Amino acid sequence: MVHLEEKYQKAIEAAIQASKKIIEIYNEGFHAIFKEDGSPLTKADLASTDIISEILTPLNIPITGEETEKMQFNERVNWLESWCVDPLDGTKEFISRNGEFAVNIALIKNEKPIFGVIASPVNQEIIFGGNEIGVYFFEFNNFTNQNKWKQIHVPKQINSPLVMTCSRSHHSGPILEFIDELHLVSEKIEFLKKGSSLKFFDLVFGKADAYPRFAPTMEWDIAAGQAILEALGGIVYDADTKQPLRYNKANLTNPFFIAKTKPLLDILP
Repeated sequence: MVHLEEKYQKAIEAAIQASKKIIEIYNEGFHAIFKEDGSPLTKADLASTDIISEILTPLNIPITGEETEKMQFNERVNWLESWCVDPLDGTKEFISRNGEFAVNIALIKNEKPIFGVIASPVNQEIIFGGNEIGVYFFEFNNFTNQNKWKQIHVPKQINSPLVMTCSRSHHSGPILEFIDELHLVSEKIEFLKKGSSLKFFDLVFGKADAYPRFAPTMEWDIAAGQAILEALGGIVYDADTKQPLRYNKANLTNPFFIAKTKPLLDILP
């Protein structure tokens, strides 16, 4: 049996309940509006935000998220712990109806993600974990049946040919440079294009070895994935400084980053 603190149980419950509401809206139809920054927003984003807030707020841990009011850094800097939430990661994928969207919830402590949950509303699947508890996978309907949970272990080796997961966009200059590095390890490289944090399902299960991102992202896009991947010996690091990404920063935008599984990290630090 996996002993989970109440806050972790609540985070998983929140991700599941939010995912169920998202799918309900996905199936019944919706329309999108656009925020001031040009990014899309649907009633699924808002409904998911409300559900997650309702479940997590009683824990008295502050929340930073895509659709929640952002506190000023002079207040956030004093937080001992905080939730980092993306209620619907991949709104563009949601609107295009390709199924590649997720719910992300991470717990941040001392600028590090110590626990993460990623839920796939379409597949009704969850991955969650952190260094203290390990990493697990289960289907939504097995939330209360730990006998059906599957513990995920560190992938034993890189794929042959090596697999790089990436967003559905063209490869930029820095991406091409990283691909050149990968060619030092594998003559042939396959590309697995996928939207949102669902890429971390492939990294966690060893179906992909690396995920470079040289385009803008926010803390809530990646925090849960980092917590889970680090619990399996992998890393998500700043492409410039080579240091792990930090969270609850003054600027909530991520630097460009690269994620690697442990087998690849052992070969290509």
